[in-house]
Amino acid sequence: MVFAIEEINRNTTLLPGLTLGYRIMDSCDHVHTGLRGGLALVSGSLPPRQSPTEGSQCTDNAPVSALIGLASSTPTRAVAHTLGPFGIPVVSYFATCTCLTNKQVYPSFLRTVPSDMFQVQGLVQLVAHFSWHWVGTVGTEDDYSRYGIQAFSEQLQEWGGCLAFHQTIPKEPTVAKIRAIADTLESTTARVVIAFATEGQLLDLLTEVARRNLTRLQWVASEAWVTASLLTTPEFQPVLAGTLGFSFRGTVIPGLSDFLLKVRPFPRPQSSFTNMFWEELFGCKLVFGSHSSNTSSKTQPQCSGNEDLTSRKTSYSDVSQVRISYNVYKAVYAIAHALHELLQCATLWENTTRVGCKTTTAFTPRQLLMHLKRVNFINQFGEKVSFDSNGEPVPLYDIINWQRDHKGGILFKKVGSYDGSAPNGQQLWMDEDAIVWTEGHQAPVSVCSVACPPGSRKASRPGEAVCCFDCLPCAEGQISNTTGATECLRCPLYYWSDRDRVACIAGVEEFLSFQETLGIILVVLSLLGVSAAAVITVIFLCHKTTPIVRANNSEISFLLLLSLKLCFLCSLVFMGRPSPWSCRARQAAFGISFVLSISCILVKTIVVLLAFRSTLPGSRKGQLFGPTQQRAFIFCCAAVQVVLCASWLSVSPPVPTKNTAYQGGRILLECKGTWPQGFYLVLGYIGLLSCICFVLAFMGRKLPDTFNEAKLITFSMLIFFAVWISFIPAHNSSPGKYTVAVEIFAILASSFGLLFCIFAPKCYIILFKPEQNTKKGMTRK
Repeated sequence: MVFAIEEINRNTTLLPGLTLGYRIMDSCDHVHTGLRGGLALVSGSLPPRQSPTEGSQCTDNAPVSALIGLASSTPTRAVAHTLGPFGIPVVSYFATCTCLTNKQVYPSFLRTVPSDMFQVQGLVQLVAHFSWHWVGTVGTEDDYSRYGIQAFSEQLQEWGGCLAFHQTIPKEPTVAKIRAIADTLESTTARVVIAFATEGQLLDLLTEVARRNLTRLQWVASEAWVTASLLTTPEFQPVLAGTLGFSFRGTVIPGLSDFLLKVRPFPRPQSSFTNMFWEELFGCKLVFGSHSSNTSSKTQPQCSGNEDLTSRKTSYSDVSQVRISYNVYKAVYAIAHALHELLQCATLWENTTRVGCKTTTAFTPRQLLMHLKRVNFINQFGEKVSFDSNGEPVPLYDIINWQRDHKGGILFKKVGSYDGSAPNGQQLWMDEDAIVWTEGHQAPVSVCSVACPPGSRKASRPGEAVCCFDCLPCAEGQISNTTGATECLRCPLYYWSDRDRVACIAGVEEFLSFQETLGIILVVLSLLGVSAAAVITVIFLCHKTTPIVRANNSEISFLLLLSLKLCFLCSLVFMGRPSPWSCRARQAAFGISFVLSISCILVKTIVVLLAFRSTLPGSRKGQLFGPTQQRAFIFCCAAVQVVLCASWLSVSPPVPTKNTAYQGGRILLECKGTWPQGFYLVLGYIGLLSCICFVLAFMGRKLPDTFNEAKLITFSMLIFFAVWISFIPAHNSSPGKYTVAVEIFAILASSFGLLFCIFAPKCYIILFKPEQNTKKGMTRK
């Protein structure tokens, strides 16, 4: 601060003709001491100066116009809250607590150091950049740590990370407390630890950590200790080498090193901090103002006052990258620029060659505060200095990595940056190749549970943090094609998940095809049935004049053979890809052809019964059911089925549908009826005729007529009922295309049953027992 003030006083363009003065008081990082010093400065009730203050030509009882400080947040809150109502500017260079942003509580507070809000945002982005979902925090009992960790944990949770633990170092830590915190660090599964504290507050804990050699932890430092040389000694290097952290932007201030090295002890009997520094640095004693004890004074040489500061390497003389001090430098220049505008410097006498500032009129600190808030300039290092509406500067950070150098020390190397004013997604920049980690060149992995691989999703563990989870495979029809998915995505309609549940693939369409083995077998059986019926038809045609053919109503027999051929052929309509036409045709063909067959058999049964009754004397029943009546009866029975089928198919016909509920990855192409009752009516009508036919045939099975077919019809009806009764449970339990196959098999089985039960015995007699196919053979007379 002194260096900046002297530099400004020598500047001919900034505050020309005006000399700045200053007072420096030590708050000792204590609330009461800082508050007492701040009130003394602004009230003018200063204690007598112990030493001359360079550059100060003000009266001792004049209040100061602005305060620069304090260094930590807690005492700064006290001073800023007290001086705020009076409008006295308080410009801090190191108080980063987010709580100080509240302008209703701290109306006159500004700072040249970014708020912890931006550092927390940067830390969360850093954690997210390396996918550290499971981190721990270590803090202290002050406002800086409390507010910083609270904001960090909230934003970490919003991103999706979790706190594995949070440990607080008390103001006066005991050995037991330090060991308890170290036990937590040693047992935790987290690999990354965020520390919000100063190097002095962390010293005891890190000493214990180094003693236990906990080298697996990756430390992430807040700006309070990221460049602390106190922790770079060989004792801490095994555990802290590789530390990452946010640091304020640093720079090299020309002339600062020479200014610092000009310091000399004051040759006065009164004590001074400079004398204490001198004696400590060179291990000697001053004749005047010595702070050494009587015992040590006897063994220490006498200081000459001309010792060479360049011979000692200390943090005091290291100005290669000043960071916190640079914030002090910017604060002094910000106040100087505000005064420059307030006093209308270089603009008072525009029509003359004289340049100066308007010093004849007194100003109030509140006026200075108003101009200070509007400060906006580019300093000699090319950096913009300004304050936003909350008194905050442009949030710029360097990301520092602790790396060992060839001399056995620690090098603070910049490996990235953070600009809080940049657009989202462009704020964090990292040079990952330049980072040296705690355990080599590989970034640590810090997670409670390993991210779920593609094809699975997270399943939270009850009572545990959201970062601790199990991985469950996606269900059928769902996928997750990213690592760490929280939910599985359902595949689009007619698509299915692959075996690994990572991609949706088109479902395989399935239907009973003519090309597959089952389809070929059913086609062969169907054609075999048609061929058998055709052969029987030929046999009957060739022997149509024989008694056995004529005795069994040859016209109805030929019609029955034709209807059975249609039954065999209708099974082919059930095969192949379903279409609107095939869905209608298969049910109509099935219903009509079977009704036609059952009608013919029913006519045969009635004829048998009437033939027996007509043999009685005076009976004319046989004449009442002649060929014309038989044809009309068959036509009427078939007409009823035609009406039922036509009504059903015209009102609510079956339509081709894609059924995805059958089996994963397969789409069943089927004909689905929108009105199932229509199918039940058609099937029920066939069953009704079959039952009537069976009852009549059963009644005439023991008639003594030689030409009686009732036994054969009864047996064929039993087979018919057995097939279709077993069809119902088989049809409902068969999966996919096998449902259609069961229905085709029922059609073929019942058709074969009718064909062979009724016609096989007659063909046997015609072909192999021709001697029985005569009138004498048939009547046995």
